[in-house]
Amino acid sequence: MNKAARQQLTIKKSQIIVPILIGLVIVSYLFLSNFNLQEFQKIPWTTHTLIWLFISISVVIVEHLFFALRLYILSDTQFNFRKSIELIFIWKFSSAVTPTSIGGSAVAFIVLSQEKLSTAKTATIVIYTIILDAIFFLIGIPLLYFFFGQQIIPITDTTFFGTLGAEIILIITYAIMLTYSLVFAYGIFINPQKIGALLLFFCQFSFLKKYQEKAQKLGHDILLTSKEVRTKPLQYHLAALGATFGAWIGKFTLILAIIIALVPTLQHNPDLLLLFYSKLQTMFMLIMFFPSPGGTGFAELAFQAFMHGYIPDMFALVIALFWRTFSYYSYLIFGAIIIPNWLRNRWNERRQNKKSE
Repeated sequence: MNKAARQQLTIKKSQIIVPILIGLVIVSYLFLSNFNLQEFQKIPWTTHTLIWLFISISVVIVEHLFFALRLYILSDTQFNFRKSIELIFIWKFSSAVTPTSIGGSAVAFIVLSQEKLSTAKTATIVIYTIILDAIFFLIGIPLLYFFFGQQIIPITDTTFFGTLGAEIILIITYAIMLTYSLVFAYGIFINPQKIGALLLFFCQFSFLKKYQEKAQKLGHDILLTSKEVRTKPLQYHLAALGATFGAWIGKFTLILAIIIALVPTLQHNPDLLLLFYSKLQTMFMLIMFFPSPGGTGFAELAFQAFMHGYIPDMFALVIALFWRTFSYYSYLIFGAIIIPNWLRNRWNERRQNKKSE
């Protein structure tokens, strides 16, 4: 492992503390500004609550296994399933400490390259993962809008989303995702050389020249990915897509399970739960490009805005706290435990290989 890779994978305390502090500040602010003792006392803490919180934790595990299954498929089983589970912890940790607009892809590329994968295979996993995630949202959002209309958008909350409003921001976000997905898809499945040349062409402009090296690397990665992916059978793509859909549906089901835990009456209202699902997927689309680490702070605010009028604000805050603890802060903790051991194992392997040469 070279020095640059070590530096990028070294865990700084600030990478864990800063996201937690941001989340705590936002949640504290929301609690102080919205706290209502009478509403808080209405939150049930019964056996039903504990059972559904346990179900929520089980859903987190299932979601993790689906992401691991996708990695197992995309690696052509070069990673066994146990290794895939471990690497998803690292991937999720890197996503939690980087802005949601960047995600863990950059760090994932470095991590996978340390696992004796070819450069082509590494590029394939990272780039194709981005495309698969985008497909889920690009297909899902129009379908949900078709069935539920503007109910999936918190149109009444103009203060939170600014003067543009959630609908315009959603359209902009969708357009950005559609654009880069089409560029990647065209490069991988149709003409990778043309995409590489196009990226370099745009970097001729003075304000984009500093990105020329990165554009050249991206063009090369797309070419490598194209050579890998275009030879795969249909079942490879369907299996990877199925695992992707399973993982993302699990992510939203987690929140629904927590909602049922704290608002038991909703378990008898499947229509409203389906609406909540559609609102949650829309919410994730909106927070995908937020600049804070893992979307922390903004995610809690967005959840309250999307659930406004359906769930009391006090309940929404507690639900958001459980959700972020199970699916976000837990990965900060697990990542901090797993990554040092993983790094130590990689360094030991390198030393042993040098000795045997």
